[in-house]
Amino acid sequence: MSSRPPLPPFTAQTAAEKARKAEDAWNTRDPERVSLAYTEDSRWRNRAEFFSGRAAIVEFLTRKWQREREYRLIKEVWAFTENRIAVRFVYECCDAGGQWFRCYGNEQWEFDEAGLMRRREASVNDLPIVETERLFHWPLGPRPDDHPGLTEMGL
Repeated sequence: MSSRPPLPPFTAQTAAEKARKAEDAWNTRDPERVSLAYTEDSRWRNRAEFFSGRAAIVEFLTRKWQREREYRLIKEVWAFTENRIAVRFVYECCDAGGQWFRCYGNEQWEFDEAGLMRRREASVNDLPIVETERLFHWPLGPRPDDHPGLTEMGL
């Protein structure tokens, strides 16, 4: 079994580090890479979709990032316990027709002893925006270290 530090039990610092590593991975939009942070039998709820396993995660993320173009995400820890972290997130993307969205959500994560996520539950709301309302302008990929987080941006 591979290990994905930081490992539970989490502290404020290690929970924030875990959330930033997840954010950075998701901003690569690489479904295979992202899937490696989850257990082989990880259970997911994303909006109204329920599935489990890495193959299903890869399939889901592949569909997601084909549909959600110019994807840029910021995550922030909301709360944590020994092996669980709750995050809030905001991402911006556009669809094939050029409609931009700001998507607000919450995720609940549960980790195994090796630091792999065994459960992920996400609730997401999409707000249509016009391109001039975009707030996330860094080049595609992980958010630069000097870019403000959600709290600093007033989101």
